[in-house]
Amino acid sequence: MNPEKIETAFSLMNQAIEQLQQKLDTSFFDAYIENAENLVDGAKVRVIDQTPDQETVAKVEELYQELLALNLEKEEWRKITQLLLLKGSKQETLQPNHQLTPDSLGFLFVFLIEQLVLDKKEPIRILDITVGMGNLLLTVVNNLKLAGFTIDASGVDIDDTLLAIAASDSALMEENVQLFHQDSLQDLLVDPVDFAIGDLPIGYYPNDEKARQFVTGSEKEHTYAHHLLMEQAMAYVKENGFGLFLLPSNFMETEQGPLLQQWLGKEVFLQGIIQLPDELFKSEHSRKSILIVQKTGDKAQQAEKVLLVKLPTLKDPSKVTEFFGKFEGWKSSNL
Repeated sequence: MNPEKIETAFSLMNQAIEQLQQKLDTSFFDAYIENAENLVDGAKVRVIDQTPDQETVAKVEELYQELLALNLEKEEWRKITQLLLLKGSKQETLQPNHQLTPDSLGFLFVFLIEQLVLDKKEPIRILDITVGMGNLLLTVVNNLKLAGFTIDASGVDIDDTLLAIAASDSALMEENVQLFHQDSLQDLLVDPVDFAIGDLPIGYYPNDEKARQFVTGSEKEHTYAHHLLMEQAMAYVKENGFGLFLLPSNFMETEQGPLLQQWLGKEVFLQGIIQLPDELFKSEHSRKSILIVQKTGDKAQQAEKVLLVKLPTLKDPSKVTEFFGKFEGWKSSNL
């Protein structure tokens, strides 16, 4: 990946978005979506009621031609969109649950899926239960395809703006990702998948009646949404398939931890907990881990030794390589 090429493309995209934002008098994210849709639609600026004006149309379409001349690869497109969305997130404050999942974690998910695939010759079906802007799912899809896998991916989110960003980015990268705009805890029109993933939003789910339909649902109070989302996601996973979820490191220590433990012992096997580096989080309270669970089935059993590991850093390649070796050793002995 050529850094100069990425920098040039970022600048061109940013200029186009700023032009549209100003002339359409809209938010950064709405201008971002408009820009991406223009590029997909033949690199032509959409004009409604003579807005934007012809001068702006000409400027933006000239930027588009310069951008297309760079012949960007899919992963280059994804990197540029990520950088632009990070810029937009600073310009328009997002709530924590709407923040982008960092690339470093996306690549970690890619490694874990590569290691856990049961049949490397078969297509892999992946569901992101809370897809948001799509950076985690698209990181996984792009890089697994680069590794030679055939991928069928889908994502669900209730936020229409976030989902529109995910859809426009998927189209830019020419990735055929199925996206569903709905509450992820309602019935999903999703075929069974091999892997469920999610950077799960933290908080309470307000619909107590619906929550009580789940093993993790509380009878006394609002239930943690991230508990329900894990249970929901795994309901759409095939027998023997896996779930990889990003959630608070203290998930077992909360007052609703026992409800989660009931589910973990009943429908899935808890196979591993990877605690992420402290450097990624602003405080001890905000630290997160990746939980690895496996759906029960004829090829699944509880690992004799649950993987419990803390990644010291993602900045030192030797430490990351050391973790990869430990994981591969654990997998060969326990799965």
